[in-house]
Amino acid sequence: MNVRRVLFVCLGNICRSSLVEAVARKRLAEAGLDVAVASCGTGGWHAGEGADPRMIAAARAAGHDLSLHCARQLRGHDFTDYDLLLAMDRDNLRELRKLAATPGQVEQTALFLEWTGTAPPVEFPDPWHGDTAGFAAAVKLAERGVAGLVERLRDAGC
Repeated sequence: MNVRRVLFVCLGNICRSSLVEAVARKRLAEAGLDVAVASCGTGGWHAGEGADPRMIAAARAAGHDLSLHCARQLRGHDFTDYDLLLAMDRDNLRELRKLAATPGQVEQTALFLEWTGTAPPVEFPDPWHGDTAGFAAAVKLAERGVAGLVERLRDAGC
């Protein structure tokens, strides 16, 4: 699969997928890989909002900037705009696959940590209901997952 555009997907696009997008953008650029990244949520209730302040703080502590993030909801044309749609958990993967219009679009979807070869865990836990330690753990998991993404894309010649 020739991957040039990756969309990271979670529920509201204010924690996990926004974080992974920022980490991926930075690490892909450092690796010299020409891969565009973006993020969205399957739900739309946070559309137009910034990232969760707790995630902004945890990301900033690790050198990632989420201050300009603006949440958005998944759109039907995302399946044609992106080569790969990586869900943070099984619920969001199920939603992506339900919205896919063709078998080929279903094949464009996968779990982020599983696709990057960095599982376990297979699902990226949502820190939203937890404390600040959960957000710091999310940053570490995002870094590990993105390292796997960079390696897989480099091996694929992207």
